[in-house]
Amino acid sequence: MDMTPSSPIASPMANPSVASPSRYESQKRRDWHTFGQYLKNHRPPLSLSRCSGAHVLEFLRYLDQFGKTKVHLPMCPFFGQPNPPAPCPCPLRQAWGSLDALIGRLRAAFEENGGKPEANPFGARAVRLYLREVREMQAKARGVTYGKKKRKKLSLQQPALPGAGAGAGTSSHGATPI
Repeated sequence: MDMTPSSPIASPMANPSVASPSRYESQKRRDWHTFGQYLKNHRPPLSLSRCSGAHVLEFLRYLDQFGKTKVHLPMCPFFGQPNPPAPCPCPLRQAWGSLDALIGRLRAAFEENGGKPEANPFGARAVRLYLREVREMQAKARGVTYGKKKRKKLSLQQPALPGAGAGAGTSSHGATPI
């Protein structure tokens, strides 16, 4: 199978019995094409077979220039504030969640286009570490923590009663009803 990112993918219009691709599939195709264009425009041009995690990191840093998320620098007076009261000159970057989703789509597209999972540059350790660093840096800069969500344990012995629990006796705004 051809692994070139710019290889044409069958159009759903070619066969009317084929349903149009999902939003995820469309985005994955666009991302794959964009990465292919990046490799083609790279100096010197790169083939996908020679692409490494370092090239993926270059691509992610390149995408930062199109970001829309304000990331405060440590010397900014708004560093660590989730809702700064005034504008500042700190840079706009790609949000961690966007980068994480992009890497997931590109990782899947690489394998769907004939790449071997063990040679997938989007799954490289350096890429995972970079994403972790971006997440931590953006969390500190915005004063937001990205903790794992704890799942509620359901007890089979005690059925949940409406109005029972930690919020019993208070309204949805935390005030005692009159």
